[in-house]
Amino acid sequence: MKKIALSLTILLGALSASNATAFDGDVNAGKEKSATCAACHGPDGNAPVNIYPKIAGQHADYIYKQLVEFKSGMTSGGKEGRMDPVMSAMAMPLSDQDMKDIAAYFSTLNMSEGTTPKDVVEAGAMLYKAGDAERGIPSCASCHGPRGNGSSLAKFPKVSFQHPGYIKSQLEKFRDGSRNNDLNGMMQDIAKKLTDKDIEVLSKYLGGLH
Repeated sequence: MKKIALSLTILLGALSASNATAFDGDVNAGKEKSATCAACHGPDGNAPVNIYPKIAGQHADYIYKQLVEFKSGMTSGGKEGRMDPVMSAMAMPLSDQDMKDIAAYFSTLNMSEGTTPKDVVEAGAMLYKAGDAERGIPSCASCHGPRGNGSSLAKFPKVSFQHPGYIKSQLEKFRDGSRNNDLNGMMQDIAKKLTDKDIEVLSKYLGGLH
């Protein structure tokens, strides 16, 4: 918990000390370059299969960061960045500008709304908004915001309306360490404290959070 709090303090201090620069991706160029993305993420960035993430309306800075790290995962043989057999291969031929353009394009689209099953609303809201102090779990809202919209400056992703299946798989990967490209290991530290039930509840809750 102390590590997470310190990371947040350092991050927020750095953000407040400097002005954000405009993201320099070209939306029109990104639209042309995004054709191959549609196979998994859909033509409008709303993946039709729930194991793939919706990237419509996601922060451009976050999409760009992930693309850079997918490419790094491949070039480093999985020692750096984020290794994924599909996405790392897709990112390999992309130039830095390609990644910025694609990120800029998808960020302009609208993410489709999801729903939250009634049976997880109460437990999901409690864990998301308040965390669990006894288990050292901070609130998800402290980074991702009360509405799950995340932060472009901090590169915290929008998680509201995301596919539950994708959220579940990523929390599990953070928990077992197979995904480790999070800031100072914050998500790994949190996920290690989550039970299978916690992950199921959060994943379903976020689907309709707004």
